[in-house]
Amino acid sequence: MASAAQWLEGARPRTLPNAIAPVLVGTGAAASLDAAVWWKALLSLLVSLALIIGVNYANDYSDGIRGTDDERVGPLRLVGSGLASPAAVRGAAIACLSVGAIFGLILVITTAWWLLLIGAACLAGAWFYTGGSKPYGYSGFGEIAVFIFFGLVAVLGTEFVQAERLDWAGLVGAIAVGAFSSAVLVTNNLRDIPTDSVTGKTTLAVKLGDTRTRTLHLVLMVVPFVASLLLVMRTPWALTGLLAIPLAVRSNAPVRGGQQGPGLIPSLRDTGLAMLGWSLLTALALGLG
Repeated sequence: MASAAQWLEGARPRTLPNAIAPVLVGTGAAASLDAAVWWKALLSLLVSLALIIGVNYANDYSDGIRGTDDERVGPLRLVGSGLASPAAVRGAAIACLSVGAIFGLILVITTAWWLLLIGAACLAGAWFYTGGSKPYGYSGFGEIAVFIFFGLVAVLGTEFVQAERLDWAGLVGAIAVGAFSSAVLVTNNLRDIPTDSVTGKTTLAVKLGDTRTRTLHLVLMVVPFVASLLLVMRTPWALTGLLAIPLAVRSNAPVRGGQQGPGLIPSLRDTGLAMLGWSLLTALALGLG
């Protein structure tokens, strides 16, 4: 039986910046319109956290029963390691996704009914990333989905439920966060190219190959800082986002340096930290603007 600490590790806490960053930037965008609503920001954060933990457990379950986690390098896999039964991990995934759905329903009721459709799409995207008979994560669409759901949808959704409108600054911020989130997955999939190649998991990294995947990570890490320059048109404080460049450089170093397998794990951590640092600085800048 898995211990509480192992269940926590199975939730993959290092991915939590992917959930926190879009809410920070979306709230900053709402604040720049003088429309931030603290309790809706908090609910948005709870939805985002519940969904990403649910996604992580769902991936653990689906990859585990397919056998693709049997030789995987990286964080603990509950099903693949045999520490937890598939049914228990599936139940944890469903519970977390349900919690996210409940909090999301409150935002729907207090904002606009059609957000329910977006919420349903998010839940479907979470489950079918590695679940179902034809998971899209096994066909190279994972990075696109992460960009959409943890970038565009999460940032603009957070802005909309507070301000009840969208603007160009929110869109620029959403693209930046989406690029960061995709970079996290690119690093993860770069690390797993050797094992994914033999288990039939055809990620974007497997399709692109090692060299081009490393180039993609660099490009994605540059995008948010271009966004900082664009956001100067909203507020000159947006330049503070450039202070996160050292974190981005550090996160790309193992990728740039040709590290393989476990050597890429620091890049996963540091890409998330760069995203969190940039998002916090940008949210504060937009709020001040």
